[in-house]
Amino acid sequence: PLHGLVEVVFTWRAVVIAMVVMSMPLFVRSARVALEEVNVRYEHVARTLGASEARVFFAITLPLALRGIIAGTVLALARAIGEFGATIVVAGNIPGRTTTLSLAIFDRIELGKDSDAYRLLVISVIIAFVALWINEAVVRRRPAH
Repeated sequence: PLHGLVEVVFTWRAVVIAMVVMSMPLFVRSARVALEEVNVRYEHVARTLGASEARVFFAITLPLALRGIIAGTVLALARAIGEFGATIVVAGNIPGRTTTLSLAIFDRIELGKDSDAYRLLVISVIIAFVALWINEAVVRRRPAH
């Protein structure tokens, strides 16, 4: 039963799994808050006017919660990019196959290539700031409902 799982370890799929597992709580928390903030009266009115559950979700709930969902996605992506521990455990650090930005920084430091590590670190920090900026821009524009 574990044969398929063993085939995933130390592959790019393991990198994706590690990143998703470690960053999903940020997305879920943000999306949950956004969905809970949607005024249920809008949904009730739509249902009384004959809208199906799917129509209510896609026409009312999702558009009103979209900014929070986008913010959660951006935060989760930023967290995933910086993931180190889970990635190195399940995917290793195989050059050209499972190396991520954080693992590349680790490699450069281990090899004594500090200037390369600093360059990669600057890229990582820029990505983090852009993600935070996008998150703040999205949250700031969130309409009151």
